[in-house]
Parts: sequence; structure tokens; C-alpha cells
Amino acid sequence: MLAKRLLSAIICVVLFCANIAFAWNVKSFSDDYDIQSALKLLKQIGADEVFENLQENSVKIIFYDLSMINFSYANHYAINSVDNWGDRYILINSKFRHASKEELACLIAHESFHKGKVATMSEETLATQKEGYYWSILKVPGKRYTNSPLTNRLNKLACLFEESTEANNLIEQRIRNSKFYQEQLAVRERKRI
Repeated sequence: MLAKRLLSAIICVVLFCANIAFAWNVKSFSDDYDIQSALKLLKQIGADEVFENLQENSVKIIFYDLSMINFSYANHYAINSVDNWGDRYILINSKFRHASKEELACLIAHESFHKGKVATMSEETLATQKEGYYWSILKVPGKRYTNSPLTNRLNKLACLFEESTEANNLIEQRIRNSKFYQEQLAVRERKRI
């Protein structure tokens, strides 16, 4: 009798966990078909951490001409932003509208790890590590991806991710040594003060 109850409890827990894992409704995050395809891809590989981050912040994802925010954003890949009403968005640069769903999924994964209003070095490092990690999983062997700045970035990040160790985090070193990130994070730090 006790064994039956224990077995029933275990089955219920397993079914409950399985339902949560498959419960993500990609349409709740975006109306765009290409973005939904990227989200479905993340869902298929069990990237629950990405969906938990998106859900936690009630994020909506859209393509957007980032130069409309600030011309200096014209070449950014994507940003995580909060609008005037406090709604959080991942804005993917409209330049990458025709990127593969694998590439879009990596941008979404990266931006989902930006939870605060201001990025920190550790948050940027984690987000970039996740971007490299997901590209190493999602990149389809033998598929010809366009030779774009995004594809080149993802290939470099995947290599850095795979070659990193706990003692030698190559992605963190790249971010620390990047003039772009030094300026971006310094500006954000000044705004916080």
C-alpha cells in the first residue's frame, strides 16, 4: 500500500514537471512568426531557463530599427529595454530579420539573461556565455549560414565557450578587454550613481 502511494506520488511529480516544461506558449512572447520559430527551437531543446527569464520579466520580443532609439545602436544585435510604461522588451535589430531561427534563438537567449535595468559585467558575461552555449547546441552541422556579422560573432562565441575552463573564462576576458563593453558598462554605471 505504501509502495503504491509512493509510486503514485512519483508519477504525479514527473507528470507535473513534464507539463511545466512543455507549457511555454511562444505566442505570449511575440506575434512575429520568425521569432516564434526561434522560441519553438529553444523550447524543443529544453531551454527552460530562457523561458523562465522571459516569463519572470513579462518580456515581449520584436524586431526593431535600433537606430531609432539612438544612432549609436544601429549596429547592436539586440537590446533588452523597458518602455515608458514599464513593459520590458527584447528588441532585435531589424537588420537581422532574415537571420536563421538558430541565430535568433541565441540573441533571445542572451537578452533573456539581462534582468536588471542596468547590465553589470557579471550579467553581461553570463548572457554572452549563454549565447555561445546555445549556438554550440543549435548550430546545424553542414547548414550554410549567411556570412554576416551575427554569424561571425556566434561562431567566435561558441569557440570561446567551448575552449573556456572555470579557471580561464575566455568570454569574460573578451568582455573585460572590449572597448565597446568598457564604454557601455561605464556609461550604465555613471547613470546609476
